[in-house]
Amino acid sequence: MDLERTIKNTIIQKAKPIGFDEFMNLALYYPAKGYYTGGSQKFGEQGDFITAPETSDLFGFCLARQSAQILANEDDILEFGAGSGILAAQILFELGRLDKLPRTYYILELSAELKQRQKDTINKTLPELIDKVVWLNNLPEHFSGVIIANEVLDAMPAKRVINKGGEFFELGVDCQDDTLVWQTLGVYQNDKMQLPTEVTQGYTTEVNERAMAWVNSLNDFMDKGVVLLIDYGMARDEYFHPQRGDGTLQCYYQHKANDNPFEHIGEQDITTSVNFSDIADQASASGFVIEGYATQAMFLISLGIDEYLLAEKDEKKNALLAQQVKLLVLPSAMGESFKVLAFSKNTQVKLDGFKEQDLTCKL
Repeated sequence: MDLERTIKNTIIQKAKPIGFDEFMNLALYYPAKGYYTGGSQKFGEQGDFITAPETSDLFGFCLARQSAQILANEDDILEFGAGSGILAAQILFELGRLDKLPRTYYILELSAELKQRQKDTINKTLPELIDKVVWLNNLPEHFSGVIIANEVLDAMPAKRVINKGGEFFELGVDCQDDTLVWQTLGVYQNDKMQLPTEVTQGYTTEVNERAMAWVNSLNDFMDKGVVLLIDYGMARDEYFHPQRGDGTLQCYYQHKANDNPFEHIGEQDITTSVNFSDIADQASASGFVIEGYATQAMFLISLGIDEYLLAEKDEKKNALLAQQVKLLVLPSAMGESFKVLAFSKNTQVKLDGFKEQDLTCKL
């Protein structure tokens, strides 16, 4: 039975619509059939989208530099959702070069297929460090060091809400005439989530309660260290801009974007942009200290991405690196749309990644 049929049967058996977050969870994470749990290629040229680590090793090298500043003796790194494993390989390689390797590099990965791909990547590129890497199925009980989540929050199932008559109602998914359709549910009520007040009839946006719960869960097991979140998104004012009336929902299928989550179910990525103000508020409420917020471009520049360029004397390799750096830092590429948010617990450190820019006041 295909995943679309499974979802339709779920709705029929419940005899009522499901929330969009439940639909998104089924579409992305249903065992063996969901987008992230199935066996298809997701990342890189052969997949549906290209992430920053796939764009250039320099992305991971810069994150390694930031991690090296934080890591103390006996500290670890924990990466959530490590994709193809290439970011872990980049970070470990550069930390080895800097003589700042963590005690253990943990990867928390729910997909068995991706876990195997990560093992293959690290085995192929850094066989001498594969014993440093430990895969987890659950959150650790205690952790000190650096937590990294690159493009993790955007894949967390979000709720969709629509403004009608000055109130926000939750949007769900129903099955009518064997077709999946949007269905308005009851009034959306959550005192912790801020929603815009002055918007037009039909204004639609997303709220991500699961991302907030995830941030809170980090505080439960983290003893000390820094959390680095890298994702595409924006602060609240921009997130809820009146012109963003259709929200931030995006689907990606074979490098083409669309806004219909009911197509290619299980075969296309479904994402929503990150409301970094919500995440920062939750982090503060959970007991973390906000250490910085910047565009990806300025974060990488602060960490000396240009120094790697200058160090490459081979003209052809230098030209290739220059092209990669442009993709990471230019506003028309990833530089402005992706942001970096850092928060800490029981650790006092002025992070190098925010030397050139800190937009915390805009959150």
